[in-house]
Amino acid sequence: MDSNQKSNEIQIELSEDMAQGTYANLAVIAHSSSEFIIDFIRMVPGVPKAQVKSRVILTPDNARRLLLALQDNIRKFDELTRNGKATPFDGSLIPPLGGVPGEA
Repeated sequence: MDSNQKSNEIQIELSEDMAQGTYANLAVIAHSSSEFIIDFIRMVPGVPKAQVKSRVILTPDNARRLLLALQDNIRKFDELTRNGKATPFDGSLIPPLGGVPGEA
């Protein structure tokens, strides 16, 4: 591996608490001229208030990258489920914690 490839490598740390994740069943997206704001919200039936569980603020360029990464991953998911290689409920589509290469 040459030095140029090494300098592009990013080490990502995932704490145990963050690895547990946060469930959200709604996302609200807003934008200004310089940023996109995504609020991830958990709505519970019968509860009149919904709670924002996480807010992510992105530049327009990074919002585009996120869109492309989501489209690519949804396409791969659909290919797996359509070809009968995996179903959403057999556990094979849930990546293990740690050591999972990201795609963006």
